[in-house]
Amino acid sequence: QGQLVESGGGLVQAGGSVRLSCAASGRTLSNYAVGWFRQAPGKEREFVVVISWRSGSILYADSVEGRFTISRDNAKNTVHLQMNSLKPEDTAVYYCATKWGEVGTRPIDFGSWGQGIQVTVSS
Repeated sequence: QGQLVESGGGLVQAGGSVRLSCAASGRTLSNYAVGWFRQAPGKEREFVVVISWRSGSILYADSVEGRFTISRDNAKNTVHLQMNSLKPEDTAVYYCATKWGEVGTRPIDFGSWGQGIQVTVSS
């Protein structure tokens, strides 16, 4: 089924930027949607953004729209998440995941997940 590997997390001050990457190996993403989710301590996993590889459709959560930008690199089978104007409430473990077909926002619809990567925003 392939593997997803996130990279690029870390510690950043409020107002700063971080770029996450999700690299897929073992399969092409051409028929999938790739989403980013996050989970803060004591909270449920929540949708952040998703992109359809096939159509290019993109959905953002209201909490990140205008601050986060998702993009894809077809040649490298990789999705990037540029996160700007970060806030302490963006602190979480960020996961990338794939679902077959078009965009969606429910974690249950995503069948393959990366291991997650920590992003910490200090105030």
